[in-house]
Amino acid sequence: MKVKTFLLFLSLTTALQGCSQTTLQSSSSVKDSTQASFRASQSQGYGGTFLDSLKQKAPTMQEKAEQQAEDLKRSLSNPYDSKGKLIVDLRQMKDDEWCYPLRGAKVISPYGHRGGRRHSGVDIKTKANDSIRAAFDGIVIMSKPYYGYGNCIILAHENGLQTLYSHNSKNFVKEGDYVVVGQVIALTGRTGRASTEHLHFELRVAGTHYNPNLLFDHTTHQLSKHKLQFTKKGGVKVIN
Repeated sequence: MKVKTFLLFLSLTTALQGCSQTTLQSSSSVKDSTQASFRASQSQGYGGTFLDSLKQKAPTMQEKAEQQAEDLKRSLSNPYDSKGKLIVDLRQMKDDEWCYPLRGAKVISPYGHRGGRRHSGVDIKTKANDSIRAAFDGIVIMSKPYYGYGNCIILAHENGLQTLYSHNSKNFVKEGDYVVVGQVIALTGRTGRASTEHLHFELRVAGTHYNPNLLFDHTTHQLSKHKLQFTKKGGVKVIN
């Protein structure tokens, strides 16, 4: 896996721009703490010690990210428990653990049947070449042109969910990359079968698509605070 954990750690503030205020404050604190430590080490005349400490931490961070990636890979084909169920409790997610994928967007085509065909996601729109952001931390399992989807990205997340982002004018990530919540992964476009620049966003579990409204309120752009129970047979139940 092509994990660049050290660089992701230092660029976290940039990756999370446009997400919740809590996220921005958290990432700003990390940056301020790092800068303060560096200034302190310089004033004491041993800047090398600070850099050495970061180098010592980097392998540990990389090992953690690689382990998370392996866990994701194992759960892709069968994220369900022994009873054929997957429980995802969105109520337990903190504000810095999620991000609406397209800031300021409005729905132009909802999930469900459309023109005699089933629409497997929700189409949301702002403007051409707008920033598309990762909804959660995850690993890229697809990043390429894919039939009517055009330029398409699929992320697998540690909670067993998968999110899909398509019709992109440009993809910024490659298969195998580890991404953090709020990271800009693509730009909005009209590649594939699309009549206008927008983001086609899908929620999936083990390849089966579900209504993205289960994840987000597309009017307020807030995370839906409830518990979801997915079944291996394709069912889903909302537990409040």
